Amino acid sequence: MALKPEPTAPFHSVQYVLRVLETVSRYGGGVTDVQIARETGLPTGHLAPMLAMLVREGYVERVADGAYTIGDSLVLIGSGATRQQALEAKLQDTLTQLRDSLGAAVYISRYIDGEVRITQFADGPRAPRVHEYVDFRYAAHAAAVGKCLLTQLDRNARRDHLSRHKITRFTSRTITSERLLFSKLDSQPPTVPVLDLQEYAVGTVCAAVPLTAGAAVGSLALSLPIEHAHRLRAAADTLNRKAAPVVLSLVL
Repeated sequence: MALKPEPTAPFHSVQYVLRVLETVSRYGGGVTDVQIARETGLPTGHLAPMLAMLVREGYVERVADGAYTIGDSLVLIGSGATRQQALEAKLQDTLTQLRDSLGAAVYISRYIDGEVRITQFADGPRAPRVHEYVDFRYAAHAAAVGKCLLTQLDRNARRDHLSRHKITRFTSRTITSERLLFSKLDSQPPTVPVLDLQEYAVGTVCAAVPLTAGAAVGSLALSLPIEHAHRLRAAADTLNRKAAPVVLSLVL
C-alpha cells in the first residue's frame, strides 16, 4: 500500500509531544517547563497548551513546585503484558469524552490490509451511531471515514481499492464517478475535515479527520442525525482540535 509523500495528521506536532514525554521521563524528580523547552526546542507558546493536554490526559503530572513528572496513564501503558489493554482502555475513555463533549457518536477507523475497518467507537442514547446498512468496507467512496482514509492513499492504492469495492450509489448525493471522486480527494485540504452530507445514508451527516501515526492510515470521525446537521461543521472543527490524544495513543 502506497502513501502520499507527506501524510498529515490533525495534530501536526505529535513528534514534539513524544520529545516532551521523553524529556519528562528522564527526570524522575520532575523537570520545569523551561528545561523542557530548552531540550525539545519548543517555543513556550507551543509547549504550554501541549503540557496542559498531557496533564489532562494523565500522561504527565504537575507537582507542587510547578515541575512535571510522568503521569499514571503513561506508567500504566508501559507496564508490560497489560500494555495493549491499557492503550485500548485509554483510547476508549478518550472517545467517550469526545462523544460527550461533541454530542455525537465518534469512531476510529483504520485502513488495514486494504480494507476499511472501524476499530473503536463510542455512542449512546443521545449520540446514536450510524446504522451500518452497508458494510463500511464497501462504502469508502461515500462515508466520511472511508473518504478520509482514501485521501491518505496514492492513486494506485485508491484504484486498487475501488477495483475490489466498486463505486455504488447509496443515495442521490453519492459520488459515482471515479474521476470526480479522485478530484475531490486530491483537492481536500489536509487540515479541513472530510464531510459526508447524506452520501452514505439518508438522514445522517458525518465528518472525519486523518489520524496518521507512522505508516498507519486512520481517521477519527463523528456522525449526527440530519436534524443536527447545523452543528456538523462546528463539531468537526472541535473534533480536529481534540484529536491529539487519539493520535498520541496510536503512536505510544
